Amino acid sequence: MFNIPRGTRDFSPVDMEKRKFVQKKMSSTFESFGYKEIQTPTFETLELFTAKSGESIIDELYSFSDKSGRELALRPELTAPVMRFYVDKLQMEPKPLKLFYFGNCYRYDRPQKGRYREFTQMGCELIGASTEEAIAELIALAYNAVINTGLKNINLRVGNLDFLKNQFEKNLSDFFPNSFNELFRLIDKEDFDEIKNKFNEYNVPNNNQKNFMGFLNINKIEDLSNYIENNNFKRYKEIFNLLKNEFSILNIIPDMKIARGLDYYKGIVFEIDAPILGAEKQLCGGGEYDLVESFGGKDVPTSGFALGFDRIILALETENFSFPVVKTDVYIVPVNEDMVRKSIEIAQILRNEGILTELDLLKRGIGKSLKYANSKNAEKVIFVGPDEIKNDSVNVKDMKSGDQKLIKINNLAKNLKNN
Repeated sequence: MFNIPRGTRDFSPVDMEKRKFVQKKMSSTFESFGYKEIQTPTFETLELFTAKSGESIIDELYSFSDKSGRELALRPELTAPVMRFYVDKLQMEPKPLKLFYFGNCYRYDRPQKGRYREFTQMGCELIGASTEEAIAELIALAYNAVINTGLKNINLRVGNLDFLKNQFEKNLSDFFPNSFNELFRLIDKEDFDEIKNKFNEYNVPNNNQKNFMGFLNINKIEDLSNYIENNNFKRYKEIFNLLKNEFSILNIIPDMKIARGLDYYKGIVFEIDAPILGAEKQLCGGGEYDLVESFGGKDVPTSGFALGFDRIILALETENFSFPVVKTDVYIVPVNEDMVRKSIEIAQILRNEGILTELDLLKRGIGKSLKYANSKNAEKVIFVGPDEIKNDSVNVKDMKSGDQKLIKINNLAKNLKNN
């Protein structure tokens, strides 16, 4: 007996119907905003990911050497591959370029609720536009993609890394020996006890601590004006107001604690949470970033987001969302062995008309066939018998009402579609 690798999962037919449902809802939302789907390889050169995130990421990767000695890695996320693809083949495309993707990613991480070593990621990248309207639309797209799956209780938080860096420079730069990266990682993890320890370790004056923590704890946009005095605040406020007023997102708050934890992010950043999931509540993260020049391309505004597909499904299940029931349109039962070939012929006619059709393959009796059809949520059962076939007809039983009627085979597909 073989065991499944740690951090991976099998998906039953019921699981896959849930996943297909959510994927379809999100893809249709992306397309409604003008985004087009792309696909990149499951593995890339190891250098692609170390160039973006540094050598420290290697411990988190599934990396290997191929038979020619090339250093490769299973993709841990999809932003870097998309940017590599853009630089390689899409730079001359008209701007803005709106791209979305869906695929499995791999990360050697400690498995926990909603976090796996093999996981599915959906996301979007916006290339060539950074106006207030463009960024607001990107964030609204992420929010709508989650809401349109049927999830009810989510929160949108919008921050600004330029503001965060500015406050660090004002209050803490003289005391932290390793610049802001050390502190940003703690803020990103919301590890405020360790932040307090660092303040004490580096002898940060109480007033500086108070100013910085006051900034981090802002939850009203009006209060930001007490800290930010440059034109960036005007841009941030405009994006915030567009989201609230034009895109009708009411459960939105400013959050200056969003640090993202990745060096290439800048400016506007945002996250979407599902409080029902507790500590592992984040469903989406994104913002503005710089990667194109690092990959050899010409400087261009870029922004995007990634959605935790698996966590969204978990959140829907936790909210007791009613996923569509998997159904079979028709189940065909030959009443004796002589009717098997005719039953296959009828099944093919219906399948060619787009009707989901199953056929009894075990030559069961009528009672057991009806029981099986009921387990498959079949809406209709067709009995193919010799007396009916003489008149080019079959008996059709409605599994919900129990009604049964004789229908001509040449009218069967039309009748099933209309009923």
